[in-house]
Amino acid sequence: MRIAIVDDEQDMRQSISQWLALSGFQTETYGSAEEALKNIGPDFSGVVVTDIKMPGMDGMAFLKRLMGMDSSLPVIMITGHGDVPMAVEAMRLGAYDFLEKPFNPDRMTELAKRAGQTRRLTLDNRALRKELSDGTVLMRKLIGSSPVMERLREDILDLGQADGHVLITGETGTGKTLVAHALHAVGPRAGKPLVSVACAAHDEAALGAMLFGPVGEGQDLPLIEQARGGSLLLEGVEALPQALQARLLKTIEDMGTPAETRIVAICNAPDPDTGCEQALRPDLFYRLAAMRIDLPPLRARGEDILTLFNRFGEQFAEEYGTDAPQVTAQEAAQLLQAPWPGNVRQLINISERAILQQRRGSGSIASLLMSEGEETGAQMSSEGKPLKEYVEAFERMLIDNTMRRHRGSIASVMEELCLPRRTLNEKMAKYGLSRSDYL
Repeated sequence: MRIAIVDDEQDMRQSISQWLALSGFQTETYGSAEEALKNIGPDFSGVVVTDIKMPGMDGMAFLKRLMGMDSSLPVIMITGHGDVPMAVEAMRLGAYDFLEKPFNPDRMTELAKRAGQTRRLTLDNRALRKELSDGTVLMRKLIGSSPVMERLREDILDLGQADGHVLITGETGTGKTLVAHALHAVGPRAGKPLVSVACAAHDEAALGAMLFGPVGEGQDLPLIEQARGGSLLLEGVEALPQALQARLLKTIEDMGTPAETRIVAICNAPDPDTGCEQALRPDLFYRLAAMRIDLPPLRARGEDILTLFNRFGEQFAEEYGTDAPQVTAQEAAQLLQAPWPGNVRQLINISERAILQQRRGSGSIASLLMSEGEETGAQMSSEGKPLKEYVEAFERMLIDNTMRRHRGSIASVMEELCLPRRTLNEKMAKYGLSRSDYL
């Protein structure tokens, strides 16, 4: 966490810098507010510690400039004896806290740590909001080159441009919420609100008030109003009580065509083919299902299973500071044969556990799949596949892993896999692998 220290007294800023550096912070010092402003922007990844009394731009004027640039930036003010009223005014203007000279260095460290945690949370939330509003980022999260995933991405891009309401169905863990966010982010409503509610998380009275009002004094507008011009995401729409279904239907009818607010409904029913249709009144169901996206189960995505397993494995390996396990041909076949009742969510869990096993130097992917099968009562899929499919999936995974490990070095990959250049080029073209993706 960065700490910007601003003080016109060199001894003071150096002593603060040394103390905070010993506490593990990355410090940078400035002799004036004007100098600091050249290096501190709206997304400054740290905390500002500044004296109040400085020549030129004083601490109060500096604080106002910082708050105007980023009102969430934590600023700790240092004040001399007798300037406490000024420090209180600084708190009113948005300062995080203040320290009165002479201050306890441990108190400075404690404040800096708390302010740093606050800043990190703010920046993480901003990054998440940006990610959820960036269609290209979200589309890249829909990993896979199987025909069903290619078709899914095409459907999202096509339906994203339309105005009709959308029903999203699919088994648990297939990524329905991610698809809903992508649908909003790739269309003309991307800059408008996306408001979501979990229908099963509230009783009828609370859900009705949240969706349609009236709201209590001092509370936000009803969700249908907050989403005006954008999209309203109803997660678990099959749990919507009958009375609220009627109110939602009337709201949809009153909005006219094209609808000012788009309704995106996610169905979490165990049987996605019939569960939603049975749970909703017919007139509402056909309104919501004017456009429909059915997410494929993981077991229908072929070699995507190995691609996803490797991608998540790399992420967890980096997080836990270890090497990702090398998947054997037998384990690749087992991954492809597994029924995956929990779909991508289950695969993520197994991938993380495989990395933890790798760090301990014990266990296998096969044992993880077997334990998952025992917990869920699932058996390996009995749907046979031609041997050629297993061989090709494993071959693609092997080339992909090797290219990733050697950062796109064709010569290194040729040497490790004992392949001539022409053969490697032909196989990469066959499996849709491009060297530029690994550089």
